[in-house]
Amino acid sequence: MTDASIAMAMGLLIFLATVISVELGISVALIEICLGVLAGNVLGLQSAPWIDYLAGFGSIVLTFLAGAEVDTRLLREQFKASVLIGGLSFLLPFLGAWAFALWVLGWAPDAAKIAGVALSTTSLAVVYAVLVETGLTSTPLGKLIMASTFITDFGTAAALSALFISPTPWIVAFLAVSVAIIVAMPRLQPWFFRRYGNRVIEPEIKGAFAALLALMYFGRLAESHAVLPAFVLGLAVSNVFAAHRAQQQRFRVVAFAMLTPFFFIKAGMNVGLGAVSANLAVLGLLLAVKMATKFIGVLPLARRYVGPHAMYTTLLMSTGLTFGTISSLYGLQANILDQTQFSLLVTTVILSAVVPTVIAQRFYDPRRATAGAAPTAGPLTLAPAEEGDE
Repeated sequence: MTDASIAMAMGLLIFLATVISVELGISVALIEICLGVLAGNVLGLQSAPWIDYLAGFGSIVLTFLAGAEVDTRLLREQFKASVLIGGLSFLLPFLGAWAFALWVLGWAPDAAKIAGVALSTTSLAVVYAVLVETGLTSTPLGKLIMASTFITDFGTAAALSALFISPTPWIVAFLAVSVAIIVAMPRLQPWFFRRYGNRVIEPEIKGAFAALLALMYFGRLAESHAVLPAFVLGLAVSNVFAAHRAQQQRFRVVAFAMLTPFFFIKAGMNVGLGAVSANLAVLGLLLAVKMATKFIGVLPLARRYVGPHAMYTTLLMSTGLTFGTISSLYGLQANILDQTQFSLLVTTVILSAVVPTVIAQRFYDPRRATAGAAPTAGPLTLAPAEEGDE
């Protein structure tokens, strides 16, 4: 296929996903993943380098926006809850999946470690997309979920780095550039908004894109990934975004209209249904291990801290996509995983993005709770979203 035909097919898939999402009331991110699986395995659509790059940039932009949604004040107030929920959301699935792959499936030790890392994650991308679409990003519940997700994925990224990634001279440059951007951008943005803000050419969005592209560039030189510093950068500028809601909304529009669909569809295209269909029992067991360990780690604490929204919180914390896919792809490229192991892990990760999210939205959506109902346990309540946030 030519680049033009691939672009046309992607455009149609992105539009179709939007229509299906509206009709079914399901997050567009999940529809895009499913259409990606269909496109790659049934329609024979193959990726291209420009799609790979746009998909990578889409994940970075989405992660940056997710960080910008974290309420730092609430993070400080709910620090204990975030660390406990997010920490156990990482640790128990990591240990459980590692042990299961090693002792039950008989995978090699390094392959089992990759399985533990890949299945320990909670997807910033999926959680953020769902919270935006449901209008929960500005509520205490949504902010606590985002803060806990950050803790989980920080553990996942740290585990992958500690277990596998060998330091190179470019790591130092990557860290230096990351720290410089994270420190400088919040300090420059108030002046930048006053001098260049509120223009149709959107200097604010372009400036943020330039910073994120720099993180991507140095991350690739270091054979690392810019997802974690992008999230921390978003966290660092969250107060500026909170003071400029119109710019934040326009940033969202650009991201969700043109960038993030490439990431979600590309994720679905990574799955090889042939390898998966021959190992359905293993696939089911891997998904069960991830879900069970997430529930064991998160649900008791969620009941304590978010009361009637505990099941919704646990289900969203059980999702996986970005870091799970990154970890699996690293294992394949480093010859730690074979093609079957890679397909099984990626499919498990994608299913963990789809299954718990659909259940959460269909049966445990906090918006369907009785208005004004007091929580049965814990201090956190579901405050209504601010006007313009939905």
